[in-house]
Amino acid sequence: MRGRPVEHEEVELTLLLRRGSAPGAFPDISALGATPALARRYLDRPGFGAAHGARPEDLECVRDFADAVGGEVLEADAGRRAVRLAGRAADLATAFGVIVERAGDPRAPFRRQAGQIRLPSELVGAVVGVFGLDESPRLRPHLRRNADPAAVGYAVPSVGEAYGFPAALTGAGETIGILEFGGGYRPADLERFFSGLGLAVPAITAVSVDGAANAPTGDPNGPDAEVELDLEVAGALAPGARLVVYFAPNTEQGFVDAVTTAVHDATNRPSLLSISWGGPEQSWSAAARVALETAAQDGAVQGVGLLAASGDQGAADGEATGALAVDFPASSPYVLGCGGTRLVLEGTTIASEVVWNDLAAGEGATGGGVSVDFPLPSYQAGAGVPVSPDGQPGRGVPDVAADADPETGYAVVVDGAAADIGGTSAATPLWAALLARFGEALGRPIGYVNPLLYATAARATFRPITAGGNGGYAAGPGWNACCGLGSPQATKLLAALQG
Repeated sequence: MRGRPVEHEEVELTLLLRRGSAPGAFPDISALGATPALARRYLDRPGFGAAHGARPEDLECVRDFADAVGGEVLEADAGRRAVRLAGRAADLATAFGVIVERAGDPRAPFRRQAGQIRLPSELVGAVVGVFGLDESPRLRPHLRRNADPAAVGYAVPSVGEAYGFPAALTGAGETIGILEFGGGYRPADLERFFSGLGLAVPAITAVSVDGAANAPTGDPNGPDAEVELDLEVAGALAPGARLVVYFAPNTEQGFVDAVTTAVHDATNRPSLLSISWGGPEQSWSAAARVALETAAQDGAVQGVGLLAASGDQGAADGEATGALAVDFPASSPYVLGCGGTRLVLEGTTIASEVVWNDLAAGEGATGGGVSVDFPLPSYQAGAGVPVSPDGQPGRGVPDVAADADPETGYAVVVDGAAADIGGTSAATPLWAALLARFGEALGRPIGYVNPLLYATAARATFRPITAGGNGGYAAGPGWNACCGLGSPQATKLLAALQG
């Protein structure tokens, strides 16, 4: 049954515009990805905006459209290629050929869009995505608590030591952007966590996107756990890096605005973006997938690398039908997808490491599989990626892995209490911290790293994960759809990237 139509509600939309550069003028991302880290040259944010930002005539076209529908342009960011447009929901829905209605719990209703956006003729060519009419929650955090309340996880630095994180590096000079879609952090929690490790609390900046903000709920089982896990893992493993947290609403619009804001943030200038949230690939609109892909390409040209968790519900990614599915945004070829392992340590020595899979106990497993929406990227051409569930070649997920099993999880602090947490959302900031250390060593951001990692894999730069499965795929030698290339042998990997 449809919800009550939304008639007079005022809404704010994001219209994403095409790049302003001429066809063929945008840098070849494949060539950039294959360029050794030390030979790369990046555009700065102002230079990127001047070369590839939105065209003035496209911005004017959107202003004319706003006038015609009784709306108002609130903000136009040419570098980010985004226009913020306010207007009446009914008028904008009519203009874009959809119906908006009320849905969800009556105590927390949201707008839902029925139908696919159809651009009016005057916007065709200029606009590549329209976001904001639909407020359906789109992302879920990819973390898991240890079911044993008395369990104590590994000290975060000990996991880094086990993976060979170069001790002389701290990530100094690098900035890690962390995207969050709910909850928040409390300074007292961070002080307790970092002081317990003998570390200073890292420099942290909170950025509000679309009105969201650092808003801890006080519920240790809510989104605060994701926010504080991300900050504590990244900060403990790259203590010299700056952390910038982008808080955004849990909607497609919030996601698109958070990613594009972070990629083009000329003030904080993150070199890495860690995303521990996502959802099944098919639950996203095609426009959102395109928006992420183009934003990641923009980031590659500016030296910004994107990382995302591969999900915590095995090869079906939580789909009710049990059909195989991968998690987005990890499924984008321009994002480093991070899978999960079960890591057993003896001190800081690895005793064993296998695929994380607790599905039999109802406690999750690493996501992974083959995309039905993104084609096989060139850097995976020789990786042995199987065909996708629809029988076609597709992007294999994940690329890399690290400890994620909550039974071998991380000792963190959430809402005033010690917690033992895992999930691929722990593996993701771990990899972001490692790449920040590499950026310090290289003297420049490592940026879009996927092709470089696949090129080094034959040189024992990864610890292969060959035992276990995720409910749809089995691990094995080389790349696999559970743990990708494997977990890091960090010192060897850095040497390969420097060579």
